[in-house]
Amino acid sequence: MNEPSSSTAPSPWGNVVLAAILMLATLPGRTQGLGLITEYLLRDFGLDHVGIADINLWATLIGSLFCLPAGWFIDRCGLRTTALGILLPLAAVVFVLSMSHSSVALLFALVLLSRGLGQSALSVTSITAVGKTVGRGEGWAMGVYSALFSVLYALAFIAIGWATDTHSWRFAWFYVAVSLLLVALLTRFYLREPAQPAEKSPPGNGTAPTIGLTLGEALRTPVFWIFGGATALFALVYAGIGLFNQAIFAEHGFDATTYHHFAAVSALWALTGQMLCGWLSLHKPMPRLLAAALLLLGLGLAALPQLQNRTELWIFAGAFGLAVGFVTVIFFAVWGRAFGQAHLGRIQGAAQMVTVFASAVGPLLFAEVQKAAGSFTPALYALSVIVCLTALAAWCTRLPGQSI
Repeated sequence: MNEPSSSTAPSPWGNVVLAAILMLATLPGRTQGLGLITEYLLRDFGLDHVGIADINLWATLIGSLFCLPAGWFIDRCGLRTTALGILLPLAAVVFVLSMSHSSVALLFALVLLSRGLGQSALSVTSITAVGKTVGRGEGWAMGVYSALFSVLYALAFIAIGWATDTHSWRFAWFYVAVSLLLVALLTRFYLREPAQPAEKSPPGNGTAPTIGLTLGEALRTPVFWIFGGATALFALVYAGIGLFNQAIFAEHGFDATTYHHFAAVSALWALTGQMLCGWLSLHKPMPRLLAAALLLLGLGLAALPQLQNRTELWIFAGAFGLAVGFVTVIFFAVWGRAFGQAHLGRIQGAAQMVTVFASAVGPLLFAEVQKAAGSFTPALYALSVIVCLTALAAWCTRLPGQSI
């Protein structure tokens, strides 16, 4: 059963801030976090790039399954209990990794657990903490949450990178484990359990969805698969471009420094997109916002192979960043608005699992296309068409209880 609420009137914005910190705590289980220590792992464990890529692929695929029990525990046991049940073993995994040396089997187990507990289970907990707390205003709250997380993530990335370069990756990872324990303390004392919604509630005046749908009921709606499929497709594209970014840009005459500038510009536009989408979600239907973001992404993918100069590259960076910001907020916010809060953890967990699975497949797809065609361009063009078609499907979709 859900644990009793520790406050009759939980602070929505306090939970939003804590949710952003919980998402920050997923860093050691994410590609970007592991990327900070990849070269050191290769050296210490005697692996090559193919070996670590295989470990990463299977750890991510299997780790995605952690999303489902995380959602179940949130709905049954509450946010705080679930978060603590993830943070404490994740801290232990990070600590053990910082002390490990030569066992490849142990490395695989630790990467798998960091993926499953961090990228999968803790992500579900973080996102659901906002959805269950804020309710109807989740779009704007998710925009603030996404922007706050992005800023914290950038600062943490810089700090861990500095610690790794200045001392050692083991030193950095030890203090990441300590930081996870501090986050657990914050969670224990400050994360508030939201009031429990009714299992069912009739549709309102056409602007509020029927709430309390179960996971099975949600899976039988086209809304779940349109939004879940769209965000999974986005994750596939984002992961593929993210892993092979320098090679993709080099194909079109841009060096590594130019890519770094592109990444910084697109990140700023993503922050703008998160806040803008959060505000627009209070006034515009989410399917239309998703369609606009996917169309922008699809056109950008088609334009990428045609870029000729830096001016065009900065335009692409702006479009790509806005699409990233919009899709991020929509993915975080839509499930509670579409299906209600009674079973939000399980629904969010299923959606997160599909997205994590797609992010694992994306780099492999890009690599296979490049190997077969000698270029990433066919993948970009093909995905552009698929993304644009998905945008059309999203435009024609409506949430339960809402008009198009």
